[in-house]
Amino acid sequence: MRISFVEKEALQSRLEQFKETLYILRKNRLTFISLLIIILLLGMAVFAPLIIPYPRHIYGTFPAQSLEAPSSEFFFGTDELGRDVFSRVIYGSRVSLVTALVVVVVGILIGVPLGIVAGYYGGIIDEIIMRITDMFLSFPPMLLAIAVAAFLGPSLQNAILAIIISWWPWFTRLVRSQTVSLKEREFVKAARSIGTSPFKIMFSHILPNSIAPVLVQASMDMGGVILTTAALSFLGLGAQPPTPEWGLMINISMDYFLEAWWVGIFPGIAIFITVMAFNLLGDGLREALDPRTRGY
Repeated sequence: MRISFVEKEALQSRLEQFKETLYILRKNRLTFISLLIIILLLGMAVFAPLIIPYPRHIYGTFPAQSLEAPSSEFFFGTDELGRDVFSRVIYGSRVSLVTALVVVVVGILIGVPLGIVAGYYGGIIDEIIMRITDMFLSFPPMLLAIAVAAFLGPSLQNAILAIIISWWPWFTRLVRSQTVSLKEREFVKAARSIGTSPFKIMFSHILPNSIAPVLVQASMDMGGVILTTAALSFLGLGAQPPTPEWGLMINISMDYFLEAWWVGIFPGIAIFITVMAFNLLGDGLREALDPRTRGY
């Protein structure tokens, strides 16, 4: 299959933009460090069963080693059941990152198409989609997630569903505003004038030009979802014992925090570092993908 001259030029332009984006990200030290931290966290999540020192401590119980302070044997100490906190914090990265990835991906898959359809067609279709969206946005995301999780019952799966319900409208509103702006551009009018179908215009012309703000929003939402998941688990509405989830570990540690501070402190530090890394990456992506920063 031969590539036309126009397609070749477009491909070359996108490649140049990608290289420039990488350069801007690399130039921003905080963004670059946050990207390295996220890559490290992803590596930890993928290879957690291979790198944790005590695999049996994820779900087992060892009363003889209960509440031991941090040492050369147990880097982060042990919890009330004698389990290695370091191993559980490392394994907990898998739970938190998978949860955040599922919520963000499903939120994009629901919100982005609805936003494009609403923005492109306008009229009654726009009114119906956006009024439903506004109904969900009228509730604070955390409050809505708590209400849905409480209604469905405490479990990690129900917490994920509750967060998805409170999260997709943000992508719908974001993409709808982008579509309203883009549908009056010359390249869209040209595609419409030659008889291109609305479906192809929306998903082959408008969507690729709306992806930058979606990527920025998604990267920042990863941290927000991890924090929300931890909050639901802390309240007893998310992950249940013995799942090694960071928020749940903090919840359990509250009963003996003064005598065994390490059980709750290290999962809290993991949440802080992860959320901060994703937020800094989102700020860096916004700068790298902003045409004004590129000097266009």
